[in-house]
Amino acid sequence: MYEDKELREYRDLLQPPEHFEQGFDWKTLVGAVFIGFLMMPGSMYLQLVIGQGIGPAARWVTIILFAEIAKRSYTQLKQQEIFLLYYMAGAALASPFQGLLWQQYLVQSDAARMLGLAEYIPSWVAPPAASEALAERSFFHRDWLVPILLLFGAQLIQRIDQFGLGYAMYRLTSDVERLPFPMAPVGALGTMALAESTEEREKSWKWRVFSIGGVIGLAFGAVYVLLPTVSGLVFTQPVHIIPIPWIELTPHTQDWLPAVATGLQLDLGLLFVGMVLPFWAVIGGGIGVLFTFIANPVLLDQGLLRRWQPGMGTVDTIFANNFDFYLSFSIGLGLAIGLLGIWHVLRTLRSSERKDRNSLHILLHGKPERGDINFFLSIGIYVVSTLAYIALCMALVPSFPWFFFALYGFVYTPFISYVSARMEGITGQFVTLPLVREASFIAGARYFGYTGIEIWYAPIPIHNYAESTLEFRQIELTGTSLRGIIKAEVVAWPIVFVASILFSQFLWRLAPIPSAAYPYAAELWHLQALNTLLMQTSTLEGNSLFFQALSGPIVLAGAVLALILYNILSILGLPLMLVYGLVRGLGQTTPHTHILEVAGALLGRFYFLKRFGKPWRQYAPVLLAGFSCGMGLVGMFAMGCTLILSSLNKLAY
Repeated sequence: MYEDKELREYRDLLQPPEHFEQGFDWKTLVGAVFIGFLMMPGSMYLQLVIGQGIGPAARWVTIILFAEIAKRSYTQLKQQEIFLLYYMAGAALASPFQGLLWQQYLVQSDAARMLGLAEYIPSWVAPPAASEALAERSFFHRDWLVPILLLFGAQLIQRIDQFGLGYAMYRLTSDVERLPFPMAPVGALGTMALAESTEEREKSWKWRVFSIGGVIGLAFGAVYVLLPTVSGLVFTQPVHIIPIPWIELTPHTQDWLPAVATGLQLDLGLLFVGMVLPFWAVIGGGIGVLFTFIANPVLLDQGLLRRWQPGMGTVDTIFANNFDFYLSFSIGLGLAIGLLGIWHVLRTLRSSERKDRNSLHILLHGKPERGDINFFLSIGIYVVSTLAYIALCMALVPSFPWFFFALYGFVYTPFISYVSARMEGITGQFVTLPLVREASFIAGARYFGYTGIEIWYAPIPIHNYAESTLEFRQIELTGTSLRGIIKAEVVAWPIVFVASILFSQFLWRLAPIPSAAYPYAAELWHLQALNTLLMQTSTLEGNSLFFQALSGPIVLAGAVLALILYNILSILGLPLMLVYGLVRGLGQTTPHTHILEVAGALLGRFYFLKRFGKPWRQYAPVLLAGFSCGMGLVGMFAMGCTLILSSLNKLAY
């Protein structure tokens, strides 16, 4: 089948090595300290100032710095050591403590007082508005003890839990189904390029291609990131040569494309992503978006898109359409993909024609050379961690129906994780079902008598492990033993947690958050608080428009359409990757990103592939990794300029 041919082509793009090493040593420990006390604070600061963190910068800057230090120390970092630095930097980007900066604001915000919700926010989220801890702007106060301990426990369960269901999904989708995971070679080949010695670089193509991508990323980042950041600090308004985040066209096309979000996102990285992803998956996504361009005006005429109004922009248009139609439709598409995935697994395990007949043995026992843990142990970790989440939620929100927590952990999470992992494995994109969490909360209030807002803050066991599945595939491709990853987690997570406490305290003591010292937070946090708290009022009132968005017939229509498309493509012998691309395009995602992705796919397929031949498949991920590195370096430089100029502004005395 053509599908098997294309999947195999991407699967064979980078073969795992036969030899695996842990890569954990004193360099990894130093790297964890460096990431926790230098990279993560910068990311936290940028989130408050400009609304976006360091991004890939933390990973690539850390690797380059340590590689150069090793070179000048007449030693060399192993490939596995470099990947551990890459892995830990990625884990540190999501600061586990920064959420409390938001919570301290939320409990004393004007929005909470306006809506009368301040008294309903539980004390295990943040101290009450009258607490001395808020007046003193200090996390080192006894009123913060319970929120911090709760956060510590939830984060600990989460770090352990990734070796549960996320690892099981990796073994299922990678070892049994042998999905290609087209985005996995990006990080793997990037670290391999940086791990090459000087002699190897003279003979290898990896470093040359990585450098080309890096230069392109530096040049584009200077215009896209650095210029607006620095000009915004010097002038009253930032200078944008390239609009961020996109060129808004929706109000200009509403007369002939009503209820359709139109625009163009000019992020050059999307072009490289389109070159890396499977061609037919990208084309399918583009076709899906074009289908929505045709379908939305028809749905509007039929009265199915009731909330759209002329003059709405991209965000409001997508938001309104999701509520009216695409929330339910996406759930139906996801159900169909899940059913198709389960059918493929059963077919793979039962097929007598498959060459790899020990798939079930590999699933259950793994490969000892990779440092694999037993499959049943990973399932046990998932069960225990989910039960811990359920117990925690029952203790914090005893009035909410307990069986919802069980449905979250043992029904919804495995389903959405498998659907997303399969989409990630085939198309390089994962899917989510919007507002499922919110709709279940409102259902609990509407039909089971729950009243309150504590449930919105509880650590409920709703997770999507597609990202963890991708990371485990990257770990395998770099020849890093799973035991090294476990050791890195044990060492890095406490360092990151402690560092995040210290620097959150430092940032809060410098100035109130939000305030003029943190422009992004001062500008947008009030709006975000209003949107967040307005949704939370639905469980106090017992009714909400959000619950009305779910439609059984539309869910069924989405599932039936996906299954019909799958069977039609199978009969015609067309690439079945089109189905997964169509699902992504039909899911009412922001359409502005698809244009450059499709352009990248066409450019890679009909120009670069013809010019360079099959090696282009390996060049493209390294080029994307280099581009991300260049953009990251510019982001770090922009952050440095922001810190320096902000410090100078405070020296007016």
